[in-house]
Amino acid sequence: MGSTARDEHLYDAILTTRAMRRFTDEDVPDEVVLDCLRAAVQAPSGGNIQPYQFVVVRDPDRKSDLARLYRQAWARYEPAVAKVRPEPRSEADARSLARNLAASDHLAHHLEQAPVLVLVLMPRISMVVHDDQGAMDVGPTYASVYPAVANFILAARAYGLGTVLTTVFRVYEDEVREVCDVPDRFEVLALLPLGHPTGRWGVAPRRPAEAITSWETFGARR
Repeated sequence: MGSTARDEHLYDAILTTRAMRRFTDEDVPDEVVLDCLRAAVQAPSGGNIQPYQFVVVRDPDRKSDLARLYRQAWARYEPAVAKVRPEPRSEADARSLARNLAASDHLAHHLEQAPVLVLVLMPRISMVVHDDQGAMDVGPTYASVYPAVANFILAARAYGLGTVLTTVFRVYEDEVREVCDVPDRFEVLALLPLGHPTGRWGVAPRRPAEAITSWETFGARR
């Protein structure tokens, strides 16, 4: 029987790696960025299709252009979400929401200050196949991209670097592609700012796993 002993260092890194949206101006070497990407591409993907490309952006003017589009998207998106966002269920939830919004707003107004921006691309392909009984939809291709993003985030943590998965820029995805000469056959799925964080690592407020886990049938708790 295999051992179920836990690697405490790895488990702690997973538990305490949180979204980082504030960065110092300390540089991140290219080799470190590449090392994080080497970890990213080791993530599993459906049928090992590896449906991703990455664009690393350092040029100040290009970062400024991306940041401008990000701010424009945030300025539209957040007020729209605020109209439909449920009221916090507790004072603790309200405080958590306020902290999250403040950090997100800070990122929107300082994105270009991150030393590195990484765009995650995916070709516009469908995973739907057909046989004589009809179409078989096994889910979106995104499912084979985001594990690579998770690996990137954890690899960054190994270097003491922070990042956060962002997608709000997709409000202006066409313009983002133009900034980095990305062909139209690719979607830009994510933008990851990378740098030395000013915040601390730690366990973030989350719903307990026990509260959202069913055993055998939906709703059956232990």
